[in-house]
Amino acid sequence: MTLMCIPPCGEIGLEIHQDTDQFIRIEGGRAVVKMGKFENQLDFRQSLCIGDAVFIPAGTWHNIVNVGGCPLKVTSIYAPPRHPRGTIQCTKEDAEREEY
Repeated sequence: MTLMCIPPCGEIGLEIHQDTDQFIRIEGGRAVVKMGKFENQLDFRQSLCIGDAVFIPAGTWHNIVNVGGCPLKVTSIYAPPRHPRGTIQCTKEDAEREEY
């Protein structure tokens, strides 16, 4: 499980996990989820607010965008783990640099 804080107008960034299902829940703020089978064809879009969740099947391109004026708080659950236990990354750039 991870907790992310995404600044206003920020985003997780377009990504795909070939072998990992992902469950994302909005803990604070407002977001839009975009998903699709192809990187350039995200044909599913849905607004999300506190308490909403979305399931992202393995092999699905997706992005979560903060559309509110305050930080977006998101929890993400997936298995197997993609980060070592106790990992803290203060910025998106830190996370991308440490991605394996």
